[in-house]
Amino acid sequence: MGVTLEEIARASGFSVSTVSRALTNPNYPVNEVTRKRITEVARAMGYKPNMAARSLRTDQTNTIGIIADDILSPFVPPIIRGIQDYLREHDFLSLIVNSDWDPDIEQDAINALISRPVDGIVFAESSHLAINDNLRQSGKPYVFAHRLFGSTIANSVVPDDHYGAALAVRHLVGLGHQRIAMIKGREGWHSASRRFAGYQAELAAQNIDFDPALVQQGDWEYEGGYSAARVLFAVASPPTAIFAANDLMALGAICAAQDAGLRVPQDIAIVGYDNREFTRIVRPKITTVSMPVYEMGHTAAKLLLGQIRNGQEDFEEIQIKGRLFIRESCGADVSQQTVEGLDPATTSRRILLDRDPDPDR
Repeated sequence: MGVTLEEIARASGFSVSTVSRALTNPNYPVNEVTRKRITEVARAMGYKPNMAARSLRTDQTNTIGIIADDILSPFVPPIIRGIQDYLREHDFLSLIVNSDWDPDIEQDAINALISRPVDGIVFAESSHLAINDNLRQSGKPYVFAHRLFGSTIANSVVPDDHYGAALAVRHLVGLGHQRIAMIKGREGWHSASRRFAGYQAELAAQNIDFDPALVQQGDWEYEGGYSAARVLFAVASPPTAIFAANDLMALGAICAAQDAGLRVPQDIAIVGYDNREFTRIVRPKITTVSMPVYEMGHTAAKLLLGQIRNGQEDFEEIQIKGRLFIRESCGADVSQQTVEGLDPATTSRRILLDRDPDPDR
């Protein structure tokens, strides 16, 4: 038999009614010191709330839906981990649906989740606007975590791609490079345009003239990075460094350089973006700006629960900064580590998911 509210009341020294309000109704005004003390005692005693009874009292199920375009994407699992870690701290669970990049499946998922019901929805790495009339009419809050296309919209948490690109270029300038090329991401992507804008802005900030000949269109893929790099090596005044808008294209650029008889980083420095797992394994290891995927999920969950529990209003787009991981492909001292724009509230969890292994391993 589970621990009862009466037993917690005796152990904590508060009345049964106060214990009940503190544990079963988060919207009821209870002194925070009192709520914390009761919660600590309940946890120590192994108390498990009756979620069905709570939902009847509060009209909340303590469950949110997560809709992802592709749960096999390398960026979706850490987003979901960030969401679930925050939910776990606040006694919420999640239901995950994979929409497989299909807008019809996505709409069906929205309708199914709000009929379950759930208290809100997070769209993880969404490629569509997604919101439909049923979701609007339900009044349930929703948040986008890493939206891929379209203009800035409310209730979205995205990477600060402008900042990340500028961080990469600034690093290369600090190493003495002036002829810095860029391999862009695929046209039409939010992240591609923002990273290109960050590249241009940092060149201007460093008083370096923008040279269109040093910009090549990429496609996010290895082959696109390889082909773009071969073109860059053939310009009249070739670059001494390349910033690739993602790690796959950076890998392609490295292989293109090696096939052209160039040494990385001695002859050409290369920096990527995303901090994919393979960047720590290939040789040379790739200097890259991390995608703050865990932080986006954690922040999205925090904001969604604020709307669910406290009735907080819609918020403007929030941009989360990534970090620069300095490895071998740029020619810098690999013992350096640049850590910027990191939310202290998620640092410990992020280190578990995004730590850089011992460079000597």
